[in-house]
Amino acid sequence: MTQVPAATRALQVLRFLASQPAPVPLERIMRAIGLPRSSAYHLVNAMIEQGFVVHLEEERRYGLGVAAFEVGSGYSRQGPLQRLARRPMALLVDHTSQNAHLAVLHGRDVVYVVEERAPGRPPLVTDVGVRLPAHLTASGRAILSALPANQVRALYPDRTAFSSRGGPEMSPSTLKAQLSDTRARGYAVEDGEVTPGFASVAAPVLDHNGHPVAGIAVTYPRQEQPDTTALVAQVRAAARSLSAKLAGR
Repeated sequence: MTQVPAATRALQVLRFLASQPAPVPLERIMRAIGLPRSSAYHLVNAMIEQGFVVHLEEERRYGLGVAAFEVGSGYSRQGPLQRLARRPMALLVDHTSQNAHLAVLHGRDVVYVVEERAPGRPPLVTDVGVRLPAHLTASGRAILSALPANQVRALYPDRTAFSSRGGPEMSPSTLKAQLSDTRARGYAVEDGEVTPGFASVAAPVLDHNGHPVAGIAVTYPRQEQPDTTALVAQVRAAARSLSAKLAGR
């Protein structure tokens, strides 16, 4: 326990409420945080006064308040993931002499939010703001491989969920096998499925709960036949570095 238990409890309440699909009764908060009713009541009321929690009196339930939304909006405005990623990705490009990029999952797509281009390398399709089907990209496969199985099933319930872009036909079972291989290797691969003649290796970036928030990848021309073992080591090191930064380590 930290030396500021009240602050820790308040943050636990926020995290619990953020994980719920709808407002919950006080008893749910009590059980989740491990507080007696009187302590939970006083804590939640203090958070209501500051706008982080709202009390729906008619339903006798509690949910996130406007102040919690403002915190989330501030996070988006400041773009801390992109800021924290700049240094590890610049080092990744220096060590590999290949283009690197950072992507986040958005539905069944990945959105590229950072690209670090190596000197003399041509631009790739993975420019900032570009969206691609997650299951076709190394970054997307890295993220999907670190998600809970039920979340992957919800994203890809049947064959109609897959966009082929001219690649091989996919199904939930083939994706499951692909992600299993990715987890066993410890990194994701993609070879010519996004851009012919180019291949990528990627690793997931995890938050303090072990949840994948992004994927870091390096893309290289296949004709150069680089040392992929060394590329993988550098990509995984960059992903670990960014994961540690996100966790405040």
